[in-house]
Amino acid sequence: MPIDPTARPPARLPLDSLARPVSPPAHSLHLALFARSLGGGGGAERVILQLAGALAERGHRVDLVLGRARGRFINEVPPDVRLIDLAHRPAPLALTALMRRPRDLATLWPALFIPGVAQVLGAIPELTGYLRRERPVALVSALEFANFAALLAIELSGQPTRSVVTVHNHLSTSIAAADRPHLRFVPRIARRLYPRADAIVGVSEGVARDLCALLGLASEKVSTIYNPVVTASMAEQAIAPVPHPWFAAAGTPVILGVGKLKRQKDFVTLIEAFALARGQRDLRLLILGEGPRRTALSELIDQRGLSTCVELIGFQANPYAFMSRAALFVLSSAWEGFGNVLVEAMACGCPVVSTDCPSGPAEILAAGRYGRLVPVGDADALARAMLATLDAPPPEDELRLRAAAFSAAHCAENYERLIRTQLGETPDVNLVDAEDMA
Repeated sequence: MPIDPTARPPARLPLDSLARPVSPPAHSLHLALFARSLGGGGGAERVILQLAGALAERGHRVDLVLGRARGRFINEVPPDVRLIDLAHRPAPLALTALMRRPRDLATLWPALFIPGVAQVLGAIPELTGYLRRERPVALVSALEFANFAALLAIELSGQPTRSVVTVHNHLSTSIAAADRPHLRFVPRIARRLYPRADAIVGVSEGVARDLCALLGLASEKVSTIYNPVVTASMAEQAIAPVPHPWFAAAGTPVILGVGKLKRQKDFVTLIEAFALARGQRDLRLLILGEGPRRTALSELIDQRGLSTCVELIGFQANPYAFMSRAALFVLSSAWEGFGNVLVEAMACGCPVVSTDCPSGPAEILAAGRYGRLVPVGDADALARAMLATLDAPPPEDELRLRAAAFSAAHCAENYERLIRTQLGETPDVNLVDAEDMA
């Protein structure tokens, strides 16, 4: 019988039933979260947005402070989160503020003229002014140069705001791969600035360990808090109509990949593995995302004669509708910080296969318990894992329950606990570990 793409997919455990009840805090805090923007639809931007919403749901006063209030997710800011647009200027205009700190200025100097990086560093004067006016008790920042800007702005403001910097990628691998050339400046700047943070958070144990090794930080200086992935709103998004005809064709499994079309995500290996798997059974592959490697990937698809069964369909604001209907989700990354999309797919009841890349997937999948792990760049192993999972998928309920360990509510609890500890309070919430739910 044909599948109706507008029909609700089967879900024995609704997403909005999975999060454990969260007790409200004893008293609310004024918290600020800082990022360059809600940019190109990447994982870190979605994380900072979901964390802001989850903290506000716990009764805190939350400001989402952006260097520029723009990006794919800008219309998704929750109504109980105050959006602050710094409308920052280019980085060279921040030189006056940094003149009082010549050693820091010398450290940052090579990065001040790199497009993109310069923009977030240019937010330092405006962020300093915000901190002096509003005086939040803590500022949580995301991604390296936003972290640097946040640390300097707090010091320049003269306020007692606690600094919490978050690291979202496996830095040593990112730097070695030179995926983003400006990252070559990160270790030198981070070695100077990160020890001055009140708290440093890695989004996985692998990220935290790598950060300590790369920067020579003591392990007790770096905490691990998994990303806020599963939210109540995902339930409605997962059952929304899916705008693609392949889900109306019965009998042909659709495999899904999601991510920016860049080297890190290694969609080349996914396409090669798909070609091998399709040699054994009829399959289709959809890849959601945009990026600089679109042309090269399109050419590879044509070269392999896959243009009728592989499509690059661009960024999709609601990937969950695809995940809830796909037969399999595949993460083919060469490296990650965490791997939000794995959790998202599992929360939608979709079986997953992943590379055992640094870092995150092995932690999410509990070393293979919830999905097969294969070596990075091994198309043969990935194809075998894909076929084996299609033949014997794990129970949807197990996947959904595992995904619940990475809920936005749990993440917000953990950040609150960390911040209250930095404020010298006795936290009234317990740290939630994903292994508690394994």
